[in-house]
Amino acid sequence: METKSLTLTNFNGREFKVHTYFLEKNPKLAVQTRPLIIVIPGGSFNHLSARESEPVALAYNARGFNSVVMEYNLVQDPGKIYPDAGLDVLTTVKYCRDHAEEYGIDPNKIVTLGFSAGGHVASAANFMANSEKFAKKYDYQAEEVRPNKTILGYPLINIDQIGFEISDGQEKDLPDEPELRDSALGVTRETPATFIFQAWDDPVVLISNSIEYIRALYANQVECEAHLFNKGYHGFSLARPETTESGKEWQNNPHAARWFEMSIEWLKQELG
Repeated sequence: METKSLTLTNFNGREFKVHTYFLEKNPKLAVQTRPLIIVIPGGSFNHLSARESEPVALAYNARGFNSVVMEYNLVQDPGKIYPDAGLDVLTTVKYCRDHAEEYGIDPNKIVTLGFSAGGHVASAANFMANSEKFAKKYDYQAEEVRPNKTILGYPLINIDQIGFEISDGQEKDLPDEPELRDSALGVTRETPATFIFQAWDDPVVLISNSIEYIRALYANQVECEAHLFNKGYHGFSLARPETTESGKEWQNNPHAARWFEMSIEWLKQELG
């Protein structure tokens, strides 16, 4: 496997990092290109969760995917979170599509995977990809930057639907534009087919986030598969022992862990 840390420049001139996990090319294989997972970790917009980064990328590697872990704009970084966080996603998609032959990527099988706050970034980026206003302002074409599919894990969708109060200091860094504050408002017929998973008892990102997004997808006739687990709390990542933190044994949840294998089945069905 080839691993690299790359510095890319987004459509707004901001530099950010991506960490690549590309499987070695094998001339004996019948299929020479692989689908790509772009992992967008959560972390409440003030850090990037390590549990939702490399372990997830490696899990998809083990199932034949190339993967990338993407960093994005946080509250402590210069400027507001948006539009740069969304533009980071669109830039990553375009970079990987432009370099598909070099890295052995199928340019028509690029998938974004966002956890928690990273789910907000992924879903907001889908809105921005299809927005004529953003495309004109930042000079990109929707077909260049739009992922083919999206996976959202316990995603923040509506910033006003969380289980805690946002401080005044953090509120000033959050977006005012309705479709960025509530990414369900940005769903259109062009939004990528989406796989969603979350726990019903999530006290941090309320389950109403996933439900609102599912309703928006349904209203716009966008394909969706959703798994709402009864128990799981928030931030369970792969829900396996190797991603369980000390003192948080609930993160080891074999039932909720099934989301990963179900996402593989869904991707095989959707991507062919």
